[in-house]
Amino acid sequence: MRRYVVWAGRLAALIGVVGSAFLIGLQLAGNFHEVIPGELYRAAQPSSGQIERYVRQYGIRTIVNLRGPSSAPWYVGELATSERLGVKHFNFGMSSSKPFTLARAKELVALLRDAPKPILIHCRSGADRTGLASLIYLQQIAGVDEETAEQQLSIRFGHFGIPVLSPTFAMDESWEALEEAFGLAS
Repeated sequence: MRRYVVWAGRLAALIGVVGSAFLIGLQLAGNFHEVIPGELYRAAQPSSGQIERYVRQYGIRTIVNLRGPSSAPWYVGELATSERLGVKHFNFGMSSSKPFTLARAKELVALLRDAPKPILIHCRSGADRTGLASLIYLQQIAGVDEETAEQQLSIRFGHFGIPVLSPTFAMDESWEALEEAFGLAS
């Protein structure tokens, strides 16, 4: 029995190391992903150099910052780079730890629907707010089935939807409420 406990402990430690390495790798790579090629992309907070690369490689015409305006260097650099490259820039502040209302979801849908494509959406880590925004875009604008769209809010992108343990579970709870408001089966 003791041998199984030791083995299980080692396996849990290995899973923890591999999981941590995965999440660190996501952040080091900018957590950049195509949601719909040529239409919507998602990322963690991009540097000015990353913005330039995304514009050049993917033709980004709009950036939607889900962190909201700031006086921090990342924001000042993002605005300056967007302006220099002729990229539209929108601030749409969201909290990853507070409920996202239907009214705000409708505002986001209108913004993403009408913004020049391709769009790059981002938050700090590209996992939680960006995940919910990507899910909403896929389901409400692109007409992607609910199950496929919900994959945007998953560990694959660094999102941990764990009730009580994770403050970012608010994104999962928000989607559950939005599903009902949008008339979707849960």
